[in-house]
Amino acid sequence: MLAGAGAWAAAVAPASWAQFRIEISGVGATQLPIAVATFRQVGEPPPADVAAIVRANLERSGVFRASSPPAAIDETTQPSLPEWRAQNVDALVAGTVQRGGDGRFEVRYKLWDTVRNEELLGRSRLVLAADLRLAAHKIADEIHLKLTGERAVNATRIAYVLRQGKRYTLNITDADGENGQVALASSEAIISPAWAPDGRQLAYVSFETGKAAVWVQDVLSGQRRMVANFRGSNSAPAFSPDGRTLAVALSQGGLTQLHSIPAAGGAATRLTNSNAIDTEPVYSADGRFIYFVSDRGGGPQIYRIEAAGGPATRITFEGDYNISPSLSPDGRLLAFVGRQGSAFRLMTQELDGGSVRTLTDTRDDERPSFAPNGRLIVYATRMQGADTLMTTTLDGKIKTRLATSGADMREPAWGPFGEPDAPTRR
Repeated sequence: MLAGAGAWAAAVAPASWAQFRIEISGVGATQLPIAVATFRQVGEPPPADVAAIVRANLERSGVFRASSPPAAIDETTQPSLPEWRAQNVDALVAGTVQRGGDGRFEVRYKLWDTVRNEELLGRSRLVLAADLRLAAHKIADEIHLKLTGERAVNATRIAYVLRQGKRYTLNITDADGENGQVALASSEAIISPAWAPDGRQLAYVSFETGKAAVWVQDVLSGQRRMVANFRGSNSAPAFSPDGRTLAVALSQGGLTQLHSIPAAGGAATRLTNSNAIDTEPVYSADGRFIYFVSDRGGGPQIYRIEAAGGPATRITFEGDYNISPSLSPDGRLLAFVGRQGSAFRLMTQELDGGSVRTLTDTRDDERPSFAPNGRLIVYATRMQGADTLMTTTLDGKIKTRLATSGADMREPAWGPFGEPDAPTRR
């Protein structure tokens, strides 16, 4: 993996969706204890362990402490909730996975609140075998929403770049790193994927023409178009919140500066005019500002300008090297990579003038990206000699290493919430 300085300056087969290989570490200060019983199987065994996926999803959020009770129960059981409460279980989940004659699987489950001694959810969905993992993610999201009142992100997607030797692929996976699909394969480098706000398009930088150019690709159809191939380098695309505009870093033969271009392609409008390198733009959630990295102060720091351009305001001051800004969806928190000694670590800063927090103790962190609910951050780092992807809670206490194939995983970008799910039967 390139260290933070390199990231700033600058096919393998998809993982089987039936495998389950994320690693969760850390203990949160206050977690809701929830028991998720192994789902009863009827007929042909399902190709995915729905209960295990639900359990891991809930733990990864940092909100829950999930366990697998030995009791053989399902959604038809009438459990004695006071007895479960006596075992320090605040919520209980049980269900069934049944294969139908048409090859589809029906997944049924119930959620009970042992504190209030009542049933909270009872739902069923009919899915293809290939959609069982997604069904498990949606069940975890439903449980999370019911118990906390907040949306979860298990049914969202992450884009990242996989490098194996001289081959690069742009991959899209579930939020746990599984169910991967290749969006683009190339013998030339691919960097800086960025999601459109509606989740239907990805912008990225490809070197397939011999130099850096910005492309936008439709996620479903695979159709793509080159939108920035100006003289010099074209890099670091970021969609505006309305999806109509891209902020990009263009050198056009001189120093790299920020520009905006229509997302469909067109003329570039210059946004910064400095005697420094200005790069890595990201929009604020309301579209009013662009945050970016510049070395105009002598070393790379994070600045802010109005979306239409203008004077820059410096945002980061702690440390002499801060790069790769990412903004929380509510606009309150900035994630970035800061240098501490010789290590590059994931950090956050409250944008109302609050304190800076270091979330990791690794040495080669890169490219943080917030989950759409703002409760998790995905980032790249190096562990045990391999480039890998991690997620962390905002306090840094719960970390998850996403599924890995042994190849280098870089440049993660967390996608937006998807379309609302179709109603399920109660």
